[in-house]
Amino acid sequence: MATTGTAETTRRDFLYIATGAMGAVGAAALVWPFVSQLQPDASVLALASTDVDISQIAEGQIVTVKWRGKPVFVWNRTPEDIAKSKEVALSALLDPIARNANLPPDAPATDENRAAPDKERWLVVIGICTHLGCVPIGHAGEYDGWFCPCHGSEYDQAGRVRRGPAPTNLEVPPYAFASDTKITIG
Repeated sequence: MATTGTAETTRRDFLYIATGAMGAVGAAALVWPFVSQLQPDASVLALASTDVDISQIAEGQIVTVKWRGKPVFVWNRTPEDIAKSKEVALSALLDPIARNANLPPDAPATDENRAAPDKERWLVVIGICTHLGCVPIGHAGEYDGWFCPCHGSEYDQAGRVRRGPAPTNLEVPPYAFASDTKITIG
């Protein structure tokens, strides 16, 4: 009788182990999609930085590129745009802070601190209104910068808020010139 009990116990032990192993495999198969969805999507990883060919952007033209799912405006400003922007006194600005990720957080919002260093004709700003997240229209408004039609915020030629409910200037993303014809954002 001991032999039969041993054989049944061995068979029972095998069935417990096999059932437990199948349950563990099933649980892992069930959990895997939830764990894998926490990883960044390939499109997000691809947009961690964006290269922009600026050789085709005409003087005075604003192009919109996508970076991290956000619109970014790249403007090849005219000498007149630069001159108008430099004439603005800091005391006339609603937000006197540059909001430039490439500078210290307390840098003043002068045209020099908003435009590309040593290439002042280039202005790169995140194209999201700082009021409610709308996308402003370029070359519009009294200041010939951007105008947000949702609530009337206006930005000048350096992306600085001049009128309306927007509390801060358009942000300048981290960027660098990879060459004379290419900007890398991010």
